[in-house]
Amino acid sequence: MDNRDAAAGTALAIDMTIEAGGWPPEEALGELARRAVAAASAVTKMDTPHTLGILFTEDEEIRALNARFRGKDKPTNVLSFPAPDNAGLPGGPPHLGDIALAYGTVVREARAEGKPFDHHLSHLIVHGFLHLVGYDHETDREADEMEELERAVLKGLAIADPYA
Repeated sequence: MDNRDAAAGTALAIDMTIEAGGWPPEEALGELARRAVAAASAVTKMDTPHTLGILFTEDEEIRALNARFRGKDKPTNVLSFPAPDNAGLPGGPPHLGDIALAYGTVVREARAEGKPFDHHLSHLIVHGFLHLVGYDHETDREADEMEELERAVLKGLAIADPYA
């Protein structure tokens, strides 16, 4: 399923693909993704037009992507793939990149951490978005900066601090 929609309050168009079963209905996922991206865009002051892809898939697909692109042959919750400079359709806005999420891992983590599924999924979309706009957590300083941004975005969405 594909859903192209302008994220509310942002200059981003989100192209959603739901590849596996188990995910909430497309309309609910679209609203959750739009809210998360709009909040992250506001905090990072991203106001130039871009496109963004979000793939909602399953653990096996994420495992294959993780092995291929990161050399880690195991599932993970979210992967981000920043687009190369000047990516996008001719005459259209640049493509920011793509986020992929694994249903089984997201569900297991939410349950294990006692978090509502929607809150955990929103956090992971925000996390993936921040990677696409250049944030990382390879060093303690980078991790602190990225986590602080995540907290600020999630607070605006009335979602508790995921690191508390």
